[in-house]
Amino acid sequence: MPMFEAFRLAFKMIWAQKLKSAFSVVGVFIGVMFLIAVVTVVEGMNQYMTDSFANFLGANTFQLGRYPNFNPGDVSREQRREWRRRPRITYADAEAVAQGIQTPVLTAWESDVSTDVEYGGNVAPDIRIIGATADYFEIREWKIEQGRAFSEQEVRAGRPVVVIGNELASRLFNDLDPIGREVKLRAIPYRVIGVVESQGNIFGLSLDKFAVAPALSPVRRFVNPHNVVDFLLVKANSEPEMRAAIVEAEAIMRSRRGLRPTQDNNFNLETADGILDFWAQINRVMALALPGLVGISLVVGGIVIMNIMLMSVSERTSEIGIRKALGAKRKDIMRQFLVESAALAVVGAGLGIAAGLGIAALVESLTPMPASIAPWSLVVAVLLGAGVGITAGLLPAKRAAKLDPVTAIRAE
Repeated sequence: MPMFEAFRLAFKMIWAQKLKSAFSVVGVFIGVMFLIAVVTVVEGMNQYMTDSFANFLGANTFQLGRYPNFNPGDVSREQRREWRRRPRITYADAEAVAQGIQTPVLTAWESDVSTDVEYGGNVAPDIRIIGATADYFEIREWKIEQGRAFSEQEVRAGRPVVVIGNELASRLFNDLDPIGREVKLRAIPYRVIGVVESQGNIFGLSLDKFAVAPALSPVRRFVNPHNVVDFLLVKANSEPEMRAAIVEAEAIMRSRRGLRPTQDNNFNLETADGILDFWAQINRVMALALPGLVGISLVVGGIVIMNIMLMSVSERTSEIGIRKALGAKRKDIMRQFLVESAALAVVGAGLGIAAGLGIAALVESLTPMPASIAPWSLVVAVLLGAGVGITAGLLPAKRAAKLDPVTAIRAE
């Protein structure tokens, strides 16, 4: 029997027995749907984490701080208490590291707090107020959309000027030009000199609700009191130079803190690698769990298909006998039932792919989680479906092929 004819007969039989076929494909449908939905969301998250979080600190950038700015949720209480006992990073520490690193780098202070920003009768609540030095914008790779950034001279003079985020500008000024207008940060008047180009969002949280003021301006009273900073940002020209600068910064800080060789650092040097490593751990867990969950569904689906096909052999015994009497060979009978079984599984896989993509699209539209189709997962889904169908159809196909034509024709 030609393969085309086998497929034609298989789909004809599937169409003729719609309810039975529907029950046959449920297991494969669920397994493939789960596979596609999870892989699509995970792939989207991988791309999102790489594109967004990898550059969260800026390319080839690390930060010196009291403790990590980002840490996984499994940090022990003892570790958190140890972090809180550490001394803060002082102005003197930041200056010593900035001046002491021999590798060519840019450095900037960063301290922040959330508070209200006012303009006229408009109040924007919960805005991130950042005290920084002049190179902060270049390190963060923020482009100024309107106006300009503040200068190092304005930082040293403590000038009350501010550069604001795109969303904050829209909230406070609507269609007005914000440049030159005066806003209040905790009742302190600041003149707007620049607006940063939109940074988008992370997991639905806006990155444009901020105001950056010179670190030594009056904002220091509540952003970084007692001559301390939250972080010193250090940006190098390449990753090797960044690694070299990290070593130099560590040596400078250990010397300033008087730490012996056997003592651990009482400060933290952090790159975007920590964020990506944390995500990689989650990814590995999901990669280990996914095959098991999908496998269970596919095994159940295969068992269902095999039982349905065995039932089909029993129901079509007379038909098999007639075909064998008319000259059909054992391989023709086997081929027909294997193709029918595989077709059932592939149909289930196709429906599962469509449903999985639909679920992923729904997740992307209703939540901040992104989705990205992985072409390999579509191929794997189809191959899994066909493989399950062929495996599940072997026993029924062999049983059908072994039937004696005379006995089969008499059977009803």
